[in-house]
Amino acid sequence: MKQCKEQQFDASSYVDTFYGTFDRVAGNANFHGLKPLPQMLSIGEISNEFLELMFPGRCGRDRAELSLQEILRAQMQEICSLLKSQIFLAYRYDDPSLEECEAQEKSDSTVKNLCVLLPELRIRLKKDARAAFDGDPAARNIREVILSYPCIKTLTIHRIAHELFKMDVPLVPRMFNEFAHKETGIDIHPGAEIGNSFFIDHGTGVVIGETTVIGNNVKLYQGVTLGALSFPKDACGSLIRGAKRHPSIEDNVTIYSNATILGDITIGKNAVIGSNVWIKESVAPDTMVTIQEPKITVRELKRRSN
Repeated sequence: MKQCKEQQFDASSYVDTFYGTFDRVAGNANFHGLKPLPQMLSIGEISNEFLELMFPGRCGRDRAELSLQEILRAQMQEICSLLKSQIFLAYRYDDPSLEECEAQEKSDSTVKNLCVLLPELRIRLKKDARAAFDGDPAARNIREVILSYPCIKTLTIHRIAHELFKMDVPLVPRMFNEFAHKETGIDIHPGAEIGNSFFIDHGTGVVIGETTVIGNNVKLYQGVTLGALSFPKDACGSLIRGAKRHPSIEDNVTIYSNATILGDITIGKNAVIGSNVWIKESVAPDTMVTIQEPKITVRELKRRSN
């Protein structure tokens, strides 16, 4: 058999053409030469640590020799250290002129402010877990909900990310929610405001936009979209960012699978939105919205004779 001589591939001749695709203008899609960025791997680790903090033992760690208070103290210290380092990188990336000491002070202050909010966030997450248990007859107990339901993982991460978003922390809040999106198939922008006792049943394919406002005791099923109908633009044709463009869902609303609700509209209290509807106008309270049932045709199949 003829032996093939191994040839070394020289990639250098392709570099110049590839280099030409890079726009060297600051602020464009090029990270070379900038300060280090927050990393998704670290954000994922922090997300899991927050789950363990909110529900100690969820990740299966055996710390029987420690008291609950000792566990919480160690867990919170670990999270604060990890989160502070990522927020520090985000501040330095967002404003390259920021001095290191100033960025350290800002990240310290942000983490401290978040820690003050953690008791309230845990209470809200307990209400979310209770809503999931009360809303799903297949759930055997609340522990099962906390351990296995994707909505609990998503809401734990989202409620942390939302507070960081309100503090104007760059990059990190969106990275948190994109990690949750990857893990659960539920896509919630960190800007979305979500009330108490929120339950997403199944969850896959749910999309909740940035300026969505959701009240208390709301239940969504898989495939629901709370999105924008159009994107407002200024006189120069550029997108107006931050304008209210997503729905407001009032208290006690149920939205069934694959419903699409678009634009700055309101779904009133106690409304029920059926599967597969497409809604672009506000819905009054105490209203049910469904699409007309399709006509089903049944015909007998002729069997082939042998």
